[in-house]
Amino acid sequence: MTEFLAFRGPDAQHVWIDGAVGFGHTLLKTTDESEDERQPSNLNGEVWIVADARIDARQELIAELKSHGQGVATDAPDVELILRSYSVWGEGCVEHLLGDFAFGIWDAPQQRLFCARDHIGVKPFYYASLGPCVIFSNTLDCVRLHPSVSDRLNDTAIADFLLFNLNQDKATTTFADIQRLPPAHCATWSESGLRLRRYWTLPIDEPIYYRRHEDYADRFKELLRNAVGDRIRTNRVGIFMSGGLDSTTLAASAHSLLSARSGDSGVCAFTTSYQGYDQEGEYAGLVAKSLGIPIRFQGSPDRVDPKWYYSTFHTPEPIPYPASLAADMADFREMASYSRVALYGEGPDNALRYEWRSYIGYLVRHKRLKRLLYDLCSHAVVHRRVPFLSSIPGIIRRWQPKRDLDLAPPFPDWFNPDFENSLQLRTRWEQLWCDPHFTHLVRPRGYASFELPVWQGIFEAFDAAVTGAQLEVRHPFLDLRLLRFMLAVPALPWCRSKYLLRRAMRGVLPEPVLRRPKAPVLRDLHEERVMECGLPLLEPTCNLDRYVDTERLVRSSIRSPASFWVDFRTRTLNYWLRNNQHVEWQPLQEETEWNALTSAK
Repeated sequence: MTEFLAFRGPDAQHVWIDGAVGFGHTLLKTTDESEDERQPSNLNGEVWIVADARIDARQELIAELKSHGQGVATDAPDVELILRSYSVWGEGCVEHLLGDFAFGIWDAPQQRLFCARDHIGVKPFYYASLGPCVIFSNTLDCVRLHPSVSDRLNDTAIADFLLFNLNQDKATTTFADIQRLPPAHCATWSESGLRLRRYWTLPIDEPIYYRRHEDYADRFKELLRNAVGDRIRTNRVGIFMSGGLDSTTLAASAHSLLSARSGDSGVCAFTTSYQGYDQEGEYAGLVAKSLGIPIRFQGSPDRVDPKWYYSTFHTPEPIPYPASLAADMADFREMASYSRVALYGEGPDNALRYEWRSYIGYLVRHKRLKRLLYDLCSHAVVHRRVPFLSSIPGIIRRWQPKRDLDLAPPFPDWFNPDFENSLQLRTRWEQLWCDPHFTHLVRPRGYASFELPVWQGIFEAFDAAVTGAQLEVRHPFLDLRLLRFMLAVPALPWCRSKYLLRRAMRGVLPEPVLRRPKAPVLRDLHEERVMECGLPLLEPTCNLDRYVDTERLVRSSIRSPASFWVDFRTRTLNYWLRNNQHVEWQPLQEETEWNALTSAK
């Protein structure tokens, strides 16, 4: 199983076994401190750890550990900081950690296995608990290799993929024997069995009020600098850079930090630019020129392979867009050839969602009318318009608001009836389309969005098990310190058009980028290309009929965009069932196959 993980970590490989307990680890060096790291690791020969982790706010944690008598060096690897935290606080150590992590600790004196996953769920954690046997890993296929783990599928996860493109349960996988440890959870196995505990929830903070507008921008820049600095403890970094505000802000921050550290930026931008939709490339090129960093353009008209259905690429679970998997893998490997660390700018669209109605309601309920008048005036000055004037027609049109369920597409009629009834899929469909329960009174939808399972899909799409690249993608805007601040700034005027970022980046990013209005992508060129290529012939595997009435699906004569993607997901699932029912993937063989495919193209 450890040899199988060599594709994740080529720098070192070690196994530790003590009786009925065994840990295996392969190392990918991505920080200065990891140069001398060795895992599995221990402090006293009795408590052992294996981890995939990056710990942030290291100096603060080290000072706290020293105050508890721990002799820890300032350049100690992150895994040592976790182990020392456990020695001080036991299972409460997770409440003192910041960063992205998935780890397991074997405590021999207590005969206890303690495991934990980071707050947002950036690092994957899979486990199978089968009688007296516990298998865990950050790689799903690795868990599948164990002879105690069956290939039996999780029917609900399959149904979720067909309905929503993604498993909606953050605690399960496509396989019945294998579970996910949800974000912000820890698990303990002992003689008394398994105990799961959620150790953290995103706090609901009151709005932050400063005396000066510049204080908001300064605090944002301070937190952003800390978040980016914690994620680039190396001399080179790649940036997924579009022409938008979020990713260019990361590029500017990383450029500033690395230039100050070594005199050489060490930042390279990677931009996907499609023919016929090259505005992103134009703006990204403008930023790269302004910062003085290199930029590489990726993407091409033939990015979608019309013969994807006949390839043999392996993915641990079904993915929404296998038609571009080969091109995506090529892009990731190109990035990995520059740096093992890349930054991705997801987060501000959610954290700075412009929820002015909720914010005004909050101020009115708390009788803070002076504050309301001040914020309305600030909004008028900053954005040079009367607040909400453009929103009035939309409010009138939506005077009778519809439920999300009323806007949902019709429930599919092509499920196998026995499968549909056994899982009560219509009820599940209605429940998941309804409005979620909002607990935040000031920023309800932005706050709730961070609980959505879509984040799991985003993080796992960047994982080496899918990309095949020795590249670690990090998300500075999801740093807990920065995330909480963005959710606490007043919606007026800071959230409209992400004014907080625009104000903070004045004099740093080019004016055309700062003035560029945020506009949704009206068309998805990837989806257009898939539709142009058409659907492959459906040749059902032996398992597909269990889920889908294929005859009814094929007989369907309606070819609306919605029904097209229903058919596409069915074929995607069929493709996955054909290629992934058993773990037979060998990384070296896949590398050879990928190189051959690239050469042929």
